[in-house]
Amino acid sequence: MKIAILTGAGVSAESGLGTFRDKDGLWTKYDLNEVATPEGFARNPALVHDFYNARRKNCVEATPNAAHEALAELANSQHDVTLITQNVDDLHTRAGSPAVIQMHGALMRALCASCDTRWDAPLVMDPADSCPSCRQQSTRPDIVWFGEIPYHMDAIGAAVSNADLFVAIGTSAEVYPAAGLVELAQGRTLEINLEPSARANAFDDHRFGPATEAVPAWVAELR
Repeated sequence: MKIAILTGAGVSAESGLGTFRDKDGLWTKYDLNEVATPEGFARNPALVHDFYNARRKNCVEATPNAAHEALAELANSQHDVTLITQNVDDLHTRAGSPAVIQMHGALMRALCASCDTRWDAPLVMDPADSCPSCRQQSTRPDIVWFGEIPYHMDAIGAAVSNADLFVAIGTSAEVYPAAGLVELAQGRTLEINLEPSARANAFDDHRFGPATEAVPAWVAELR
């Protein structure tokens, strides 16, 4: 069976990585215009680097949870699985999932704003860092900020539209274009979430509960 899976922040929340839109989320503590836009980076690159340095430290200290591990098991099974994530952490990869599509970029990668070169990010990035290719001091996290186009959208659209089953896990369905992927699905659709998302009515089936419980239970049924 062809399965396309989209994961959001709810999958990594139980590993201790903050979500964005709940009452204690990251956007309640930071102004997204200052830390998650190209304009904010241009105004104050040190502030943006400090924000992502802290998130990178949290990511390194976190470990994959039972939901990441169950999805890795599924991705390495007889099913044809495409795993797409809105998350910028690397927990899916560390859990053993191959070829994860990170549509919003990767916290552990760096990007040169001048020449588009990408490389493994150091734990701490600084505005004075030089690009290893062009030597310009224009390095930034390889993160898709608000106002920028998510990565790999053609491949993502094809995977979702060709899947027998599209599953959205741990996502609020408030950020487009990810929130609109369910509309591309031609097969069955399933939402697995702590509670109904903003697009819950667009899905055929639903399972609600903590990701570390609901995801392994669902994967076990597919064995």
